[in-house]
Amino acid sequence: MALSVLAILSFACQDNDVLPKPKAYLALEYPEAQYFKTEVDCPFEFKINSSSTLNKYSRNRPCWLDITYPEMKGSIYISYYPIDNNLKSLIIDAQKLPLKHEIKADAILSQTYINDKHQTYGLFYEVEGNAASQAQFYLTDSLNHFVTGSIYFKAQPNYDSILPAAEYLKKDMRKIMESLNWKKD
Repeated sequence: MALSVLAILSFACQDNDVLPKPKAYLALEYPEAQYFKTEVDCPFEFKINSSSTLNKYSRNRPCWLDITYPEMKGSIYISYYPIDNNLKSLIIDAQKLPLKHEIKADAILSQTYINDKHQTYGLFYEVEGNAASQAQFYLTDSLNHFVTGSIYFKAQPNYDSILPAAEYLKKDMRKIMESLNWKKD
């Protein structure tokens, strides 16, 4: 009898065992990117994601552009500068920008970008951690044109929370870099 009570208790306890729940991850799904060429009155053109909106964000500088992603509360800001004996200072300023995020960043990775076909040369910066901008770049033809780009979110930078959206925008930023062409004067 004691043996049967012990057997019943052991089977009864198996159903009530408390198991730790697996960690939950956000299941954020964004639309597959489809790209089209921009129609802007600037000395360059590039492709953007069809789920974004292109706006100008400066009245004084017509080729300062804001590519917004309302669903993600994010933007890619593009700024254009003509080169007028100032290439060195433009490069120095562009290289300083990612370093402004160094305090909050866990790591800042840079990657050289060279596209001889489009005559675009520059750097792509990936910023990891709770920094305000998750990626930045600059491109130049080394003679006449200089373009910078930065990703920003309209939210407090919490790296874990914005990571899926940041990765999506980084892919779009790379597409902008790869497709950027200087228009013939």
